[in-house]
Amino acid sequence: MRIGKSRTRLVGVLVVALAATGCDRQSVERGTVNYENYTAQQIFERGEYDLAQRNPGLAAKSFAEIERLYPYSELAKRAVIMQAFAHHQDKAYEESRAAAQRFIDFYPTDEDAAYAQYLLALSYYDQIDEVGRDQGLTFQALQALREVIERYPDSEYANAAILKFDLAFDHLASKEMEIGRYYLKRDHFSAAINRFRVVVEDFQTTTHTAEALHRLVEAYLSLGLIDEARTAGAILGYNFRGTDWYEDSYKLLTGRGYTLEATGDSWLRQIFRQTVQGRWL
Repeated sequence: MRIGKSRTRLVGVLVVALAATGCDRQSVERGTVNYENYTAQQIFERGEYDLAQRNPGLAAKSFAEIERLYPYSELAKRAVIMQAFAHHQDKAYEESRAAAQRFIDFYPTDEDAAYAQYLLALSYYDQIDEVGRDQGLTFQALQALREVIERYPDSEYANAAILKFDLAFDHLASKEMEIGRYYLKRDHFSAAINRFRVVVEDFQTTTHTAEALHRLVEAYLSLGLIDEARTAGAILGYNFRGTDWYEDSYKLLTGRGYTLEATGDSWLRQIFRQTVQGRWL
């Protein structure tokens, strides 16, 4: 994760020489410093050194010691958010969330509260890169990202939060599609339709909508529900005519002698009226 320019005052100049810390090289490398013997500034610089040496776990320990030994100092506040950052670098996401939330709770009006909220959101977001993972993390990431967007719209993290929100939203849709395809391949057509319907109704702004409509065409045709299949194809034709999914649905329907036209009175006909005709009643 890249720290924004305004974060330079948090991270400071990374220490590459041990003289500034007052610690000997062996102690720094082993992480066996007796922190009580050093000032808050020296401990903070030790944490910066560990970050520079790509030892975020050791850095987090140093920043935690500042909070413990010098709880009322200005560096203690900076150390809390640096703990969140160091833990995130170490992929210790629960610890990162805890530190970020502590900063938000203790310093809600601080200018770095937006960054703390963004780190908290990232601690969820960075765990949802695999489709098969627990979707609870995705929902929590969406909620935390929404906090960044709504509470700190003018911060430097708002745009990044919006992008990640859209990607996380797309991730939820991809999970519905994965399950829907699983059911469809096993001829569990009703179960598959329920999943594809969720994508069309709740995730229609994602990249999966066109495929979901095509899969609905396949599933409804398999069940002999021709009106629903034709209507799904009609929506696909109006909104995604340039896609391969439309071409596949067109060939599938016309090959059986059907036109792509909104007919009947199914839930898809309502979607057609709303999205194509602009009628909401």
